[in-house]
Parts: sequence; structure tokens; C-alpha cells
Amino acid sequence: MADASFQERLEAAQTRLRAYLREQGLRPTRQRQAILQAFLAENAHVSVDELYHRLRGQNASISHSTVYRALALFAKAGIAKERRFHEGRVRYEPAIGVDHHDHLVCLRCGHIEEFEHPTIERLQRQVAAERGFTVRYHRLELYGLCPRCAGSDGAPKKISREG
Repeated sequence: MADASFQERLEAAQTRLRAYLREQGLRPTRQRQAILQAFLAENAHVSVDELYHRLRGQNASISHSTVYRALALFAKAGIAKERRFHEGRVRYEPAIGVDHHDHLVCLRCGHIEEFEHPTIERLQRQVAAERGFTVRYHRLELYGLCPRCAGSDGAPKKISREG
């Protein structure tokens, strides 16, 4: 299944958010709606700071703490996934209308690229089955240098070793 369109993801997220807010006894707000739309429009791995700065230009009444609380709420509602890559900072990615994928993470510039590869998925299932392990979920992150940071000649530039 291919990723859903923005409008499909937005409608599914709005439906899920309304249900979650109702369950929790919370009310929908215009600010949460604006944050949800901006978050889904990014369709990337964003930090609270990054999303706040993008929203700040559009809506001066949204505070940093409002964005922080909204993204945490979206994660609890199953609309967003909270991720921590090598830098340790929390990033959020959409959880609705997105197929399973893995990540390539650049250690220099922080670029995150999503990828899917059926052979990798098959081998992971095979390894687990050979060991009698029942997998509930997994995540795969490959850390290195993106083409831009590796240099135009293809030779890796020196980087410090982290984690």
C-alpha cells in the first residue's frame, strides 16, 4: 500500500484526534488543529523547535509549550510516532497513512531518509523465526554520511564517533 495523500491523512488524523480528545475529556482547539495540519504537511521527522518556528510565522498566538504538548498528545493518540535518533533529541513523524519504513541518518547534517526494502524485512523475519522469536515490532536505523556530506569524490569525510 502506498502512502496516503495529505488530505486522506489529515481526515484520518482529525477523526482519531476527535475520538481521543473525547475519551480523555479534552476539547478540540483551533491551535491543535493548526499544529496538526502543519505537522502532517511537513511529512518529515520534526522536532518541537522546528515545527514551532514554522508555525510561529503563520500564527503568533501559538507558544512553544503548546506545540510541545500537542505533539505529545498526537503521539498518545497514535497520530504521531516519537523518535529519538543519534542526537537524542525527540523528533516526531506521522503515524497515520504511512507504511512501515526504516531510516538512513546522516551523522553530520542530521538528514533522515526513509526507505523500504523487502529483502531486509524478509531477512529480519527469517532471523527471528530461526530463533523462535516472535517479533511485535522493530525499527532499523542506519547511521553514516549522506551523499552531500560524504563529499563529491565519494570518499567519506572524517567525522567524530558518536554513540
